[in-house]
Amino acid sequence: MQQRTLGPYTVSAIGLGAMPLSMNNDKVYPEPSDAIATIHAALDAGVTLIDTADIYAPSWDQVGHNERLVGQALRTWKGDSSQVVITTKGGITRGEGETWGRDGSLNHLRSAVESSLRALQLETIDLYQYHRPDRTMVYSQVMENLAELKQSGKIREVGISNANVEEIEIAREVLGDHGLVSVQNEFSPRHPGSYDELLHCEQHGITFLPWSPLGGTGGGARDVGERFSVFREIGDRHAVSPQQVVLAWELSLSDALIAIPGARRAASITDSAAAADLILGADELQQCSRAVGLPIP
Repeated sequence: MQQRTLGPYTVSAIGLGAMPLSMNNDKVYPEPSDAIATIHAALDAGVTLIDTADIYAPSWDQVGHNERLVGQALRTWKGDSSQVVITTKGGITRGEGETWGRDGSLNHLRSAVESSLRALQLETIDLYQYHRPDRTMVYSQVMENLAELKQSGKIREVGISNANVEEIEIAREVLGDHGLVSVQNEFSPRHPGSYDELLHCEQHGITFLPWSPLGGTGGGARDVGERFSVFREIGDRHAVSPQQVVLAWELSLSDALIAIPGARRAASITDSAAAADLILGADELQQCSRAVGLPIP
C-alpha cells in the first residue's frame, strides 16, 4: 500500500477509523468477534494506522469500548503489529445518563491517558489527539498540558482535532517545531469546509486526518455515490466502488492527507484500503473537486 508520513512514523495512506464498531448513528454494532475480524481485515490489507477514542462506546457506562476492541485485535492478529500506529483521543467527557462535556485540564487528560493505556494494553500511546476544545479553558493552556504528558513519556506525539487555523497556530506555538503532528477534522464531499485547514497543515508539515471522509455513519458513506453521482460514474469506469473513488480523490488533494474511513464490516475496510492504489486521471480528479465545490488546481 502507498505510504505517507505522520510525524516520525511512516504509515499506510489509508487508515482505519474504528469508531463505527462501537458508536454510529444507526446504533447497530457488530459482535465483538466480528469487530475484531474487521480490524484484522484492515491489518491484512496493509493498514498500519488505527484511529480510536476513549468515548467511542455504545453507551456512557462502556467508555473505552472501542479502545479495548483495538487492543484485543492487535494482540490476536497473527501478523507483525510492531509497525502499526495507534492514535486515540481525549478531552470529551461522557457520564451517567449520557451527559456530555469537555475537559482539557491536566488532571482529566492525565487520567484519560492512563485509562486509554489500560484499555489498549499499551505502555505508551503513539499519537494522542485533543478531541474537542474545552471553551472554558485557554487553548494554549491545554496544549501545555499535552506537552507535559508527552514529557512524562505517556504519549509519544501530540495531535489536535476539530481545530480551526487559529487553534492550529496556537498549538504550533506552544508545542514548538514539529511538536504538532496531526490535525483531525471532518472532511468529505458533503463537508469540504476544512479545506483551509488542510492547506494550512500542508504548508506547515502537519498531517491532516479527515474524519468521516466518506460522509459519516448515518448513510452519508453508503449513499455518497447517489448524492454525488460523479464518484459513481468514475467508479463504474474503473470497476470500483464510489467510496474508493472518493478516497483516491481525497488522497490526491495533498500528500499531507491520510484518510481514515470507518468500517463495521471486513469487506468495507478491504474495499477502502484498495483506494490507496487507485489511479485517477487529472480530468477525473478535477470533476470530483468541481462536484463538491473545491478550487480546481
